Amino acid sequence: MIIKEVFDLSKDEIVLIDGNSVLYRAFFALPLLSNESGVHTNAVYGFTNMLLKILEDKDPSHILVAFDAGKTTFRHKTYKEYKGGRQKTPPELSEQFPVMREILDALGVKHYELTQYEADDIIGTISKQAQENQKKTLIYSGDKDLLQLASEHVTVGVTRKGITDIDEYSPNEIKEKMGVTIDQIIDLKALMGDKSDNIPGVPGVGEKTAVKLLNQFGTLENIYDNIDDVSGKKLKENLINHKDDAFMSKELVTINRESPIEIKIDDLDYEGYQSRDVIELFKQYGFKSLMGRIGGEEETVEREGVTYEHVEEFKTDYISSNENYLIMEMLEENYHNGDILGFSLVNDQGYYFIPTEVALNSEKFKTWLESKENNKIVADTKRLKVALKWRGINLNGVQFDLILASYIVNPSNSNHDLPSIAQNYGLVDVSYDEEVYGKGAKQKVPEKDVLAEHIVRKGVVAKKLYPQLIEEVEKNEQEQLYYDLEMPLSLILADMEYLGVQVDVDRLEEMQQDLSKRLDKIEEEIYELAGQSFNINSPKQLGKILFEELELPVIKKTKTGYSTSADVLEKLQHEHEIVDKILHYRQLGKLQSTYIEGLLKVVHDDTHKIHTRFNQVLTQTGRLSSTDPNLQNIPIRLEEGRKIRQAFVPSKDDYVIMAADYSQIELRVLAHIANDEKLTSAFKEGKDIHTQTAMDVFNVKEDEVDSLMRRHAKAVNFGIVYGISDYGLSQSLGISRKEAGQFIEKYLESYPGVKQYMDDVVKQAKHDGYVETIMKRRRYLPDISSRNFNKRSFAERTAMNTPIQGSAADIIKKAMIDVMDQLNDSDVNAQLLLQVHDELIFEVAKGDIDQLNKLVKNAMEQTVELNVPLLVEADYGNTWYDAK
Repeated sequence: MIIKEVFDLSKDEIVLIDGNSVLYRAFFALPLLSNESGVHTNAVYGFTNMLLKILEDKDPSHILVAFDAGKTTFRHKTYKEYKGGRQKTPPELSEQFPVMREILDALGVKHYELTQYEADDIIGTISKQAQENQKKTLIYSGDKDLLQLASEHVTVGVTRKGITDIDEYSPNEIKEKMGVTIDQIIDLKALMGDKSDNIPGVPGVGEKTAVKLLNQFGTLENIYDNIDDVSGKKLKENLINHKDDAFMSKELVTINRESPIEIKIDDLDYEGYQSRDVIELFKQYGFKSLMGRIGGEEETVEREGVTYEHVEEFKTDYISSNENYLIMEMLEENYHNGDILGFSLVNDQGYYFIPTEVALNSEKFKTWLESKENNKIVADTKRLKVALKWRGINLNGVQFDLILASYIVNPSNSNHDLPSIAQNYGLVDVSYDEEVYGKGAKQKVPEKDVLAEHIVRKGVVAKKLYPQLIEEVEKNEQEQLYYDLEMPLSLILADMEYLGVQVDVDRLEEMQQDLSKRLDKIEEEIYELAGQSFNINSPKQLGKILFEELELPVIKKTKTGYSTSADVLEKLQHEHEIVDKILHYRQLGKLQSTYIEGLLKVVHDDTHKIHTRFNQVLTQTGRLSSTDPNLQNIPIRLEEGRKIRQAFVPSKDDYVIMAADYSQIELRVLAHIANDEKLTSAFKEGKDIHTQTAMDVFNVKEDEVDSLMRRHAKAVNFGIVYGISDYGLSQSLGISRKEAGQFIEKYLESYPGVKQYMDDVVKQAKHDGYVETIMKRRRYLPDISSRNFNKRSFAERTAMNTPIQGSAADIIKKAMIDVMDQLNDSDVNAQLLLQVHDELIFEVAKGDIDQLNKLVKNAMEQTVELNVPLLVEADYGNTWYDAK
């Protein structure tokens, strides 16, 4: 349902936003983030956060986001070098522009651009219309160029160092804060120039000098009419010698308020948004923290009635010899400890709702669940199997998993729950869960008839979806991927999740105490260096110590004082030894709170184990991830972080932990796919690939490769795999974009097969509309032929790296199946506990270590045949830490 009540449409309050400026500011203000699909989102997140705040605080009746249409504008006719000094926009930012427009559309916010004109000109023209009609207007930008538009009815908001931190300027505030009147803003910029836009101005004239001149003479013209009265020989010389530059600069900085735009204020009316559209996008891009700010009710849909039987005693007559569509309903995401709300069974015999107590107390129902006859069609095998295992029931006979199939045929869909899949196929027979249960603090189980019908309706759509999904799997030739890889893997993952990993709680608590002592010691050292005690976790108090008491150079300021963010402190490391102490204090504090305390919270009361959940239908590359807790994300860069793995131990006496890890699997996949002769030979000959790359990129001999060269080569190697740009590589290595670009260029010259692969895969993607992994996992690229440069560029990079990352994911998944097949056929006493990226973790009886080592290495190295060898390195120890 469109939200109309939120905004008062009777008032005229216009909001105009400089889209390019705000996105740029957000990109450089926030850490480089990406969603699960690899789309960078930090700029979009910052912009959206600011936009929601504006909508909440200002309640505008009209709103527009203006964008620049391209690099060339009418100003280039005046000065060809206008904006000429700007570096190329980082692709990590470029790819976010189409995402931002997508979110604006979902929020119902108009956006507009005009060839040859800038966003400033569009805003200037609209604000003039508003001013002439005495309509209150609020302008938001990331810089002060638009201050010239301020007036009695127009206020300009300029973002500060952050993105939601905004200074608002009216004419009076401009005079107070900048020392000049609103009419002098253009002349101020003309005198000062603007390096970011390559506007020359007058050399030697900064803001203070420009303000002084304008306060004395009033205007730029008056300065030159009274040039003899200007004090200071050098200043006068510069003014005289650069008169043409000054007046040209004035022309360049003056916003065109008569631009030939095709929109009027009436076109910008804001009527709100459909909450469903926004929620789906926020889920897709990982904006969980913004979800709570999206309200509204869903539209009412007319659905066919369903007639079902409310089962009081389960009978075998309810089971069909054909397909049986089985649904288990559980509200909690964590199915290890969630309550089952009920079951539904839909088949050619009828529609049945089976209450939880009836189902779990019925021997006939439990016998059917454990039957190996393949006639059960379910939604999320793993969830169902684990939940039933906790209740002593071993699920068998699953013929088809609708959610897995949905993920296989279109991994770009952000949600694979049954209602979402149904909507994707035009089925409206079932409501979204949040419509039935509510969300957040208001979430609750409805009355039994509403609950029963909702669960039965899920079975109804399951029956309708099954033939469509199976047809798509077959049409895409993905039967092997689905039936031989993902389906058996879901059963293996279910067993791993239920089994869990033994945790030495005493060791974790000991680490907690040790870290507390370490933190206390570092705290005292910091106090001693500071000469006083203070709250180290308070940015305000820390800022005062660093920048006032110790007089360290100020790098960045915020609205509330000095910035003490990690990037600021890293720049100050060589200024004072206290900085290293503070950084270490923060790292240990995060280990303490996020990881050690976090792990202690999720130790199961009965098993004393940690039972994570593996997300099998999340990433577009096919990679598994883990949650509650995320065991793939335990930090290992710090020794203190690595030691957390000491708490993961075997669950039985006389057992050890074994870890088997693929060596550089993605680079080997690249060598295979690209069939690059030099890369292939390096792996076949067992060379250190990073040293080899350093030799090629830096044109040196093997004994001349130093650690820095190898580190740079390693970054380039993995950067190529992940589609890194010159900007991304420069940030990773702390070098200039130019140097980073030269590294990438030299790499591609050294490995022409890789360059050829990149060109070929993009061409193929443009022809097919998708790319595939070695096991036919698809990733669709709707923007691969887009006229929009940013969309097309991101799609091209995705086309290059998805077959590499996705094939590596396929290989580790197949290896898990092969390992378990061989392990189950052997007499080796061992169990698979975890998968962490390219690594498998086992517990094994000490007497079977050699057998398991041989079995695992053989299975993993032979799981697929590439034109380079797969190499597995394995080790064991009393803990996970010792196994590395």
